[in-house]
Amino acid sequence: MHRSGAGPPVVLVHGFTQTAASWRTIISSLAGAHEVLAVDLPGHGGSSTCYVASISDAAALVGDAGGRASYVGYSLGGRCCLTLALERPDLVERLVLVGATAGIEDDTERVTRRRADEALAERLDRASGQALGVEGFLREWLTGPLFAHLSPEQADIGARLTNTLHGLAASLRTMGTGTQVPSFARLGALEMPVLLVTGEKDERFGTIARRMADAIGANARHEVVPGAGHAVPFEAPEAFAEVVERHLGAET
Repeated sequence: MHRSGAGPPVVLVHGFTQTAASWRTIISSLAGAHEVLAVDLPGHGGSSTCYVASISDAAALVGDAGGRASYVGYSLGGRCCLTLALERPDLVERLVLVGATAGIEDDTERVTRRRADEALAERLDRASGQALGVEGFLREWLTGPLFAHLSPEQADIGARLTNTLHGLAASLRTMGTGTQVPSFARLGALEMPVLLVTGEKDERFGTIARRMADAIGANARHEVVPGAGHAVPFEAPEAFAEVVERHLGAET
């Protein structure tokens, strides 16, 4: 957990394999006008031995840590923040979702994703203490289609190395996308201002964000960051911080 700055509170929630430290550039940009809290999700960083039963439980822990605040979540962190906003809207003043989804609606596709995450989790458990190691897995993970284009600075393996294989395996089992209860039908209940952010090159999540914005209604806005892919806050931190600042400072 990292806390800095003073002003209206903002909580930053990272993606899978990241930690609170992954947000350091964004923290420095926002801390001049906000109290910024970056948390480690269960199974990650300082919470590597904290294993929870569901994404709902993880969202509750994030809400307990952040209290009434604006919440900014990336990927896995976005799914947690969305869950918090749906289950505890009294805690969420404003919401920023980056490269996030409201779940997999197709039953077959959801089961397939859950099985794939379980297979990877089993592999990580077997590899603990062996040659693969955390760094080996991270380098392999970052060759995936969403991340292969990242520079070493953008990938920031150093911030991810406090994770453990067992912690990441637990995260896949309890908070993987396949475990998320689809919530597209509930999005219209969100009354706080919602900003959905995607990178110009991230067509898949751009399509999802547009659909989510339509489902939420007039209080939602989708903004595309030019030149960026899925990892917008880390590929284009200055542009991302500007987008977030405008949302946090906008009149309701």
